[in-house]
Amino acid sequence: MAAPKPTEARYGALHNIGMAVVAAIMIVSAIVHFANNPTNAPTLSLNDPRFVLFAVLATALGYYAYLGVSRYANRQPQVVIDRDGITLGFGRNRRLAWDDIEWVRLRRLAMRPQLQIGLAPEAFVAADLRLSLLQLDDSLRPVRGMPAAVLVRDNGLDITASAMLDAVRAFRPNLVKS
Repeated sequence: MAAPKPTEARYGALHNIGMAVVAAIMIVSAIVHFANNPTNAPTLSLNDPRFVLFAVLATALGYYAYLGVSRYANRQPQVVIDRDGITLGFGRNRRLAWDDIEWVRLRRLAMRPQLQIGLAPEAFVAADLRLSLLQLDDSLRPVRGMPAAVLVRDNGLDITASAMLDAVRAFRPNLVKS
């Protein structure tokens, strides 16, 4: 039997450039709308709640345009599953050895499946994944109620969480938990 091939998940080019283009179009359309209808435009003052609202929205959309372009340009693998373990990118670039992983499973969050990885507590602390509940665009999150587990979201990646679970199953079927 041949050894399984490593699986790599990268940022999906179409998803991320699409996110950047839509965000930029929304900003430009708001500017064009207010340029064509100056009577409806908010006044350039922090005392005008509409100006504050549109400024915050433009900032958020600008951030997502930047994020989409930077992820589109980033061709480094964000998840690598191979014979040595699982490597998590997403700005952390940490390798989790198979001996440090206690279980891997797929759970649904709303409609999308998400890959959950349970680690030995010492390995979780040593990995220093810098997980935060407040980073809405981050693909790595903590799992509620499980202090030594990480959730890998496949939003914007070129393969699904199910394919990542299949890759884990190919290397270490004993770790897959239902």
